[in-house]
This record gives sequence, C-alpha cells and structure tokens, in this order.
Amino acid sequence: MAPPAAGAALPRDALLRIAAPLRESLAAAPYAPPEGSSTSIKSLLASVLPLPSSQLPPPASGARKEAADLLLFCAAACSASPEHPALHWVPVALSDAAAAAMGEMAAAGGWGDAGEMVGAMMPEVVPSLKDVVKSTCLDTENEEIGAAKPPKEHAIVAAHQFRWLVSQVTYPKLGDLCWLVIPCALTALDHWSPEVKEQGMVSFMHIAKNVKVTKLNLYEDAILDACCHNIPSDDELWYQIVEVSVLLLTCSQRSNPRSPWYDRILTEMLGHLERQPLNKNRRVAWLTLIGPVFEAMGLFLLAHFRLLFSLFFQWMHADDDETVLLVLERMHAVIKLTWIRKSPYTSRLVNELVLLYKESTIRSSHEVIRNHILEMLATLQKCKGQQFEEAWKKHEVDPDLIMLLSFFNEPCTKNYSL
Repeated sequence: MAPPAAGAALPRDALLRIAAPLRESLAAAPYAPPEGSSTSIKSLLASVLPLPSSQLPPPASGARKEAADLLLFCAAACSASPEHPALHWVPVALSDAAAAAMGEMAAAGGWGDAGEMVGAMMPEVVPSLKDVVKSTCLDTENEEIGAAKPPKEHAIVAAHQFRWLVSQVTYPKLGDLCWLVIPCALTALDHWSPEVKEQGMVSFMHIAKNVKVTKLNLYEDAILDACCHNIPSDDELWYQIVEVSVLLLTCSQRSNPRSPWYDRILTEMLGHLERQPLNKNRRVAWLTLIGPVFEAMGLFLLAHFRLLFSLFFQWMHADDDETVLLVLERMHAVIKLTWIRKSPYTSRLVNELVLLYKESTIRSSHEVIRNHILEMLATLQKCKGQQFEEAWKKHEVDPDLIMLLSFFNEPCTKNYSL
C-alpha cells in the first residue's frame, strides 16, 4: 500500500495521545522571554499543540492542520540548541521527546519513518513558515501604513523549523521539493535578522548536497544573486555565506568558468575583504573555503589578479601563522592554475617571498613556511624562466639567504627541508 500523502491520514486520537507528554514537558520547562522582548516563544509553541475538545474539528482541514502544527512543534523542539538564542531554553528531554513523537506520528500515519513523513507533509507546513518569515521582512515599498507585523521571534522560530524540516529530507526525494523549499530558503536569506539568514544558509547547504544540479537550473540565478547580496553580512555570518556561496557557485557553474557569476561573486568577496584586510576571522575563513572557486575558474583568475595579489601581499606578512600558511597555499594554487601569464607581479612576488623567508625565523611554523616558500619559488622558476631569473639576481648576494640560494645552485630535489 502506498504511504499517505498528507497529515489528514493521522487519526486525531493518535495526535492527542502523542501531544499529551509533549505538553507536559513544555509546561515544566523554565523560560524567560529574550531580553528586550515581550514575546513568549514558549507560549507560541504551546499554542500549536492539539487540545482535547468535546467538539471534534472538521474531519479534513482540522485534522490536517493539527497534524501539521504538531509536526511544527516537533521541528522547533528538535532544532533547539544552546547555540541558538531563540530556542536555547528548550530542555534536552523535550527535544528527545519530540524526536520520539516524530516516530510515533510516522507509525500512526503509515509512513516508513519520520523522514518519509516529513517529506510528505512539507507542502502542508512550508508555505506557512515562508509566510511568517516574509511578513517580518522589511519592505518599505509595499508596506501598509499601520499594518501590524508578527514579532521577529516568530520569524526566527519559523526559520529554525524550516531548516530542521529540510534537513530531514535527503537525495533523491528532496529534488522533488525544490519548488517548495527553495523559495522559502530565499525568503530567509532576504530577511534582515542574522539568525534567520543563517538558517537559510544552512538550508541551502543541505539542498546543494542533496539535489541534482539539473534540479537547481531554474533557480540558480536567484540563488546566486541572493548569495551575492549577502556577502557584506555581519561578521558572525561571514563563514557561512562564503561556504554556501562557494558550494552553490561551483556546483551550479562548474562546467562554465566563463559564467559571469564567478566574476561577480569573487569581485564582491575581494572588494569586501579589501575594505577589512586586517579582519583575521574574515580572511582566514575566506582563505580556508575559496579553493574550489580557484580550481573551477583556472585561467579566468587572471582578471582578478590586482585585488588578489594586493591582499596576498598584505596577508603573507600577517602576525598569525595560520593566515601566512593559508596565503602561501592559495598563492601557489593560483600560480599553478594560471602560470601568472603576462603578470606584472612576478618580481614583486619573488621579493615578498624572500622577505617572508627572512621574517619566518621568529615564527613557530618557520620550517613549514620555508618549505612552502621554496616550493613556490621553484614553481616560479619553471613557469616564468627569464623573468624569474632577473627578479632573483638581486638576492644572489644576500648573506641571509645562504640555505635558500643553495637550492637554486643545485639540481632540484624532493622532500627538502630548510
């Protein structure tokens, strides 16, 4: 027998039985509204649990709504974490009870497991979550004067519920729900709240990993545009927006390095980094994550050399070894991918590498740094030939470079250590 398609198949007596212990556990949970807010998220969650009544709800829409509401309650409780301010107060026992309730709901409705049930009920719950998030977005053009908006906490809870629900559906079933989940995730990315945005980014990470690229074709421009607009986000979101942008850009455009999206997103990232070159967290996150974009672009990185090398030259002398090592790795990748064709940066690059070699004496990672420098100089010698030799001449009599000079005076060997 085929599984049911929606929550109407869940008997109301089963819903009431499953909800009863959840209501008790929620009532016993300590709670204080977020600072500066009079909105009670605990009351919001309590309001969606089905209540026994002498008058049964309408057999179709009422039972379906109660099943959807119970699913949303469980999604909120299961998505709770000490790291999420809006739901950090949810006890572990309540989260565990909600997870168990999901299994009971699936069994009562005839689904194979909770994931199958969530996939079937997504059309019942996602539109309402999208509406809640959208209703709290800033829209000065279409906003009615005096119109009441739901509290921002409602949008935050809805974003957490949506992210958790999406995470329960995997390949290949998630691909059939793109029409439903992608517009909601885009609405979350458009929101002004960092916490709502973050849940949208996490949702897109899951979508990108569990949906065929062909399923994203219809939405890729809207998704990449949203990523681009979110690159200037708060510091707390920088890692996530770079991560999701890199993943979505490379998985949707990988076969086309000429895609204008590579140029647009990399330009936006580099421009933002140029405005904050001393922000360690931003540069480390970007250097850690950007590798797949470099690999996909190949020779087309040449168009970004001015900004790239401007930042590289600053960062390779940063105080922290983590930045220096990451810069050296990324610079070496760029050199191998492009052979820095027709580049005016060869001489400057040699000079900066020699300077860093000298500076590395006082660094804790000096051996690793020097090995990276040697590898890069060897690559430059191979790909730039005469241009490298001319840049290197000025350092041939430097007494501080005896060990480095000896490498270029002997046949190239592997597994060297300076």
